[in-house]
Amino acid sequence: MNALTRAQDLADAMPLDQIDLSDAELFRTDTVWPFLARLRRDEPVHWKEGGVLGNFWSVTKYKDIVAVDTNHQVFSSDAYLGGITLFDPAEGIEIRPSFISMDPPKHDDQRKAVSPIVAPGNLAQLESTIRSRAIKIIESLPVGETFNWVDKVSIELTTQMLATLFDFPFEDRRLLTHWSDVATAIPPLTHPKSKELRAARDEELMKCLGYFTRLWNERVNAPPTNDLISMLAHAPATRDMKPHEFLGNLILLIVGGNDTTRNSLTGGMLFMNRNPDQYAKLRAHPELIPSAVSEIIRYQTPLAHMRRTALMDTELGGKKIRKGDKVAMWYISGNRDGDVIENPDQFIIDRPRARQHLSFGFGIHRCVGNRLAEMQLQIVWEELLKRHPVVEVMGEPTFVPSCFVHGYSELPVRIPG
Repeated sequence: MNALTRAQDLADAMPLDQIDLSDAELFRTDTVWPFLARLRRDEPVHWKEGGVLGNFWSVTKYKDIVAVDTNHQVFSSDAYLGGITLFDPAEGIEIRPSFISMDPPKHDDQRKAVSPIVAPGNLAQLESTIRSRAIKIIESLPVGETFNWVDKVSIELTTQMLATLFDFPFEDRRLLTHWSDVATAIPPLTHPKSKELRAARDEELMKCLGYFTRLWNERVNAPPTNDLISMLAHAPATRDMKPHEFLGNLILLIVGGNDTTRNSLTGGMLFMNRNPDQYAKLRAHPELIPSAVSEIIRYQTPLAHMRRTALMDTELGGKKIRKGDKVAMWYISGNRDGDVIENPDQFIIDRPRARQHLSFGFGIHRCVGNRLAEMQLQIVWEELLKRHPVVEVMGEPTFVPSCFVHGYSELPVRIPG
């Protein structure tokens, strides 16, 4: 009996109040799926008392998730109320708000400061840079030997792109990957070494702040340019940010620019290999790449959940949610909701309405860089099919142990010689 079959039996037999979606082990072992399905079927709005990450509501159905995500008057993202993840802030660690963990009007003003980076005109300019770098990465891949797709393709491409968006020193670009991983690796407060691990994490993020503060000081004293640091330094809504708020926005932009693309690049290669009919269809019909990319992003769901905090007593799905309660929108579950998405557990690259997914969120917090992420993925698949139409997965992936970032650290692959 494999792990998923055991998980299915356990999910069917377990009392509902024992299901804890915040348990990172469900994601490390890729066995979360039957637990999500059980909640969608039996208790779509589910209260967990005393979970790994405390007490919280799980919202697992597509339409309920949209209802929460589009109602910021009731469900807040404010960092000082808890922010966007189920991880509660530790005592003594400074809270670092970013525009994704703010409510209007401040959210709207700060988001506008960086939105020009993904305006259509700028995306058109970025396309040639992305394509040339993707080609260089793909053409440098070893043929006939097994290598880690995550490191050589997914991380390298996204890190190069982030360095471009920030106009970050190219030789130090892997620091961006490091800081992204540090920012999302938050040990729960129940971990026996939580205090020490969180302090070490905080120390690393202060190094990130120090590095970017030097860049800020250079850009703020120079004419505005078309990079994220210059945009933040010169925009009225962000130019007077305190250091903790600057770091909060840096973490948002680094993680946001890294995780969606990085983990969808890996997930896409895995899904194509696990669904060889779809891989063959893509090789025969490369015009399906845009649709395939949307299906990859749905099927992967790079961020498993987003959290909100109830600002008042309310009702959702027949359940009474109290002011101050944590509410987790499980995008990874909504993207498998058969009431909205036909055959949701199947990977179908020419799926009708392929962009009808929750991976980018809804409402005012919808991912600001969604078009850039899609463009990067499309370019990689276009150039990969031209040069290496077959890439073989040679073993099982290694998943990140996180209930927030749904991703990979390793995927062994081989390009046939």
